[in-house]
Amino acid sequence: MAWDAFNSNAFGLTSLTASINHLPFTPTRIAELGLFEEAGVNTLDVAVEEINGTIQLLPALPRASDGTVITRDLPNARPIRCPHIPARATIMADEVQGVRAFGSETMADTVQNRINEKLAKGRRSIDYTLETHRVAAIMGSYYNANGSTTSLFTEFGVTQQSVGMVLLTSTTKIRQKCFDIFKAIKAGLGGIPYRSVRVFCGDTFWSSLIGHEVINASYLNSQDNAVVRGDPKTSFMWGGITWEWYSGTSDCLIPLTEAYAVPEGVPGMFLTRYAPAPYAETVNTNGLPYYAKSKMLDFEKGAEIEMQSNPLNICTIPRAVIKLTET
Repeated sequence: MAWDAFNSNAFGLTSLTASINHLPFTPTRIAELGLFEEAGVNTLDVAVEEINGTIQLLPALPRASDGTVITRDLPNARPIRCPHIPARATIMADEVQGVRAFGSETMADTVQNRINEKLAKGRRSIDYTLETHRVAAIMGSYYNANGSTTSLFTEFGVTQQSVGMVLLTSTTKIRQKCFDIFKAIKAGLGGIPYRSVRVFCGDTFWSSLIGHEVINASYLNSQDNAVVRGDPKTSFMWGGITWEWYSGTSDCLIPLTEAYAVPEGVPGMFLTRYAPAPYAETVNTNGLPYYAKSKMLDFEKGAEIEMQSNPLNICTIPRAVIKLTET
């Protein structure tokens, strides 16, 4: 009896979702750093409130569930729907036609390879979109359900802190500017401890920073002068801060003359929450980072695979991320 590739378990929701979640993620800088804490929620919305400059996420629970225990008024609470990020791919019958004459083990392996290739391409696109959302969160906004960005500062009435680095002036005291960054972060966190500070730099800001006379003079007189003689893309520590160039794209970038100082090691400051997929099998379950499901094409000419993620990426203490400007 011939093996029916498209009606095999390999094309089921469980198998496809397990496969895409176990594929290696596309290396993207924010994901590599593990800056965002990830978790699933079992609803499409999360409730967001602002108290003293801190944005807090509360689960939007089903009607029959016990409510979240609240001990104070929530005058600024509002729901935010998690964005829906879909991608699609098609596996035609002709792609697996050539393997039907071989043994069943070979057929299964080859078809699974075709599936994994499609899943990997879709996941790379989703990961790239996820990175774009996280960069936006670092800069103080979030992507809403209609695909546009909403400013956390405007929506919750908090003020963004900024420090002008004056990098175009050779006599600028960069070390003093680093201290100004630390002071602004302390004010934004309100006493919450943190581990370290990392700055993501736009192209022009980075060029001015590594070319500044004070930075170059410091490293020329030290044994570790990689900033002067080494790879100009290499991150380095100066003034107690790790500085790095964020190599983005036209859709995912730090503005050219800007940089953003981020306190690392603050629990709950950067959050990713995954809503469940809109499938009958997944509603009201805790969301996963990725889902995949298939359906047959007309006349069984192949199968279409849908891949998706439903993430909300948000910074809960936007005032603690300091915007730096070149001038």
